[in-house]
Amino acid sequence: MQKNSELQSTGLQRRIAEEWMSNSEGWAFNDERAGDTAWRLRDYLRALRNRFWLIAGIVTLVTLITGVYMISRPDLFEAEAEVQVDLENTSNAVGSAKTASVIVNNPMNDPAYLGTQLQILGGPRLLQRVIKTLDLEHNPAIVVADKKHNTWAEFKHFLNLDGNRAYESDQNIPNELPITANLPTTISPEEMTEAARLAPIVTALQENLTTEPVKEARLPNKTTRLINISFQNTNPLISAKVVNTLADTYVLSNLEVISVANQTTSEFLQKQISDLQTKIRGGEERLIEYSKSRQILSLDPSQNTTVERLIGLNQQLLQAENERKTAESAYRASVAPGAAAALAESNYSQIPGVETTASGLIGKAESRLAELRQKRAELLVENTEQWPEVKQIDEQITVLENQVKESRSRAAAIVTTNLETRYRQALSREQALSTALAQQRTETVAQNEAAINYRIIQQEIETNKSLLDSLLQRSKQTDISAAGLQNNIHVTNYAVTPTKPFGPRRLLNTSLALILSLVFASGLALLLEFLDDTIRTPADVEKTLGLTTLSLVPTVKGSSRSHLLIASETKLLSSGNNQSRAVHNNQDLLAEAYRHLRASMLLSVTESPPKTLLVTSSQANEGKTTTTVNTAISLGQTGASVLLIDADMHRPSLDSIFYLENNHGLSTILQGNLDEGEILNLIERTEDDGVSVLTAGPTPKNPTELLCRDQMRQLLEVLKPHFNYIIIDSPPIMSFTDSVVISSLVDGVLLVVRGSKIPREIVRCSTEILSRVGANIFGVILNNVTPAPNDYFYFQRYKGRY
Repeated sequence: MQKNSELQSTGLQRRIAEEWMSNSEGWAFNDERAGDTAWRLRDYLRALRNRFWLIAGIVTLVTLITGVYMISRPDLFEAEAEVQVDLENTSNAVGSAKTASVIVNNPMNDPAYLGTQLQILGGPRLLQRVIKTLDLEHNPAIVVADKKHNTWAEFKHFLNLDGNRAYESDQNIPNELPITANLPTTISPEEMTEAARLAPIVTALQENLTTEPVKEARLPNKTTRLINISFQNTNPLISAKVVNTLADTYVLSNLEVISVANQTTSEFLQKQISDLQTKIRGGEERLIEYSKSRQILSLDPSQNTTVERLIGLNQQLLQAENERKTAESAYRASVAPGAAAALAESNYSQIPGVETTASGLIGKAESRLAELRQKRAELLVENTEQWPEVKQIDEQITVLENQVKESRSRAAAIVTTNLETRYRQALSREQALSTALAQQRTETVAQNEAAINYRIIQQEIETNKSLLDSLLQRSKQTDISAAGLQNNIHVTNYAVTPTKPFGPRRLLNTSLALILSLVFASGLALLLEFLDDTIRTPADVEKTLGLTTLSLVPTVKGSSRSHLLIASETKLLSSGNNQSRAVHNNQDLLAEAYRHLRASMLLSVTESPPKTLLVTSSQANEGKTTTTVNTAISLGQTGASVLLIDADMHRPSLDSIFYLENNHGLSTILQGNLDEGEILNLIERTEDDGVSVLTAGPTPKNPTELLCRDQMRQLLEVLKPHFNYIIIDSPPIMSFTDSVVISSLVDGVLLVVRGSKIPREIVRCSTEILSRVGANIFGVILNNVTPAPNDYFYFQRYKGRY
């Protein structure tokens, strides 16, 4: 019987495995055909589906609040008027028509003018005049709302159920515009007090007032000189009154500004003309006095004797410097030794300015000396030197030689004296000319400075005369312009009382709120999904751990025992009410999930099904023990003999689940040397589920050290021949090392991960710890998963049909 049961169990397991493999291949084929883009889109859609209630809540709340707010808002009526703003042109009456047209129509004359007018048009000054004109100060409520608001009526109007509503005119506002021109033009303390009092009403008007330049889209140059004035109010008549009053007040205010500007300009020009005339008279008098005091006869260069004299002295000084240099060089040369005698021997008397009286005497003496020497030579031919005539001639020669020598000395002294005298004369003349030139230069500079000052005074007078002529001409133009003054701003279109409300756009704003809230909620959902670091789908398992998801265990509501498959068939057969149907559905989901786990586990090893399995998790409260019990029951339903071992000696729980005693168990076997018979006697078999259980036994002081001994390996070798499957429940990996020790002794490890709770890094760390010790991880059991139509549970797809 036992062999037949084992054969039937094996055959059933093979059929389930083949069916699961065919389905898995089909799904894998479909997954390969789907591209990365499809998977990304599926991830986004899954994220939105998981946060469906968040998105729906935000969209509903925002849309509802917006709809209620829009319904509560009263109808607004908008009235529009149009004014034309031309450029200021004060020369229209003077210039030609063609020139005036060019000035007015050229938009580049003053680009800031139109912007300035826009600011003035919406400014507090004009609005204060509008308030005073319409007497809004004593009835400020009409600026904001003039009727009590009816939310139900607005809701009917929102749904177009009220037809065309008639709006009554407010008879308290006058139809005419009593605007007067007698308004002050300066800010007084009373006006400042009045402006502070009217500030709240001005602010209320500005909030509903719009001034925009009109654009022309049909032309290349889209700029126009038109300004659109619009005002929104709950009363259509009030909106038209405010717009028309503001336009007329704006036109009148501009005319007042132009009139005041022309008057101010005329007064200013007259004052400037009078001041310039006084300056011109004073300048001419000052010019006459200055010319007299400086003795300025003429500023014509051809009649300026001072400059001519300066030029003559400069030339004479240059000539004197040359003569002084020549005389100085001659005198310096004569001072040298022998130079004066040489000059005396030469015909130095021919040098200009030098005369030597001794030069003739020297020449005669030398001639007489030459005759005596010749005569002596003739006497020596016939006589001796002792001859009296010869001696007489020698005496004469001696006397003449002395005379020549003395004459030459006197001549050299005379030459030196003459050259020195000439040098002194040239130097004195040069110094005199230099002094005269310096004095003349001073006089010339003083005269030039006086001429410059004279010209400055003269130029100032001419400038004032020119400016006076310009001001006189401008004064005449101002007088002519004031006579024909025209306003460059006028109203082109007055506002009429609107008949249809302008806003609020309730349906549009509600639709925009719906769309924007949907986009915001979807983005928030995707952000929360991105920030969610837990494992929730098989794709997360594959991406994070690189492992296969063996099964997805759905979430089952109820007590902790409702998650177990203990004696499920017996309980279901004994129940027949509606509650039993709910239990049946929960148990059916669990049973199908663990059948899927059973098939996946049997196919995890191609050669032979695993015999010893370790079920563990990363942290506590992930459903590890529940998964262990349900896996054992699922395997036991095939007719196989299954043994459950409670290896969690820190917090044992199998004894409480199966209502067993825990006096003896695994710790007893590991601490003592028991034989095979004693070990089998400690194993208890449950009655209804056909699963044998080995409890943890008394808690030891060192559970991890007991598991590290060879007794655990020997225990598994003893138990393998007696059971088809041995499933071991162990502590969490991140809390204790018991699971790591046991993982190296079993055929495979099942890692339980609770979906949407455990961070990915913790699970990844657990798998790395198991991989380092060589554990064979079959796959992951994803626990506490909410089934969805596009999950991998084929039973979820067909649950509604069966």
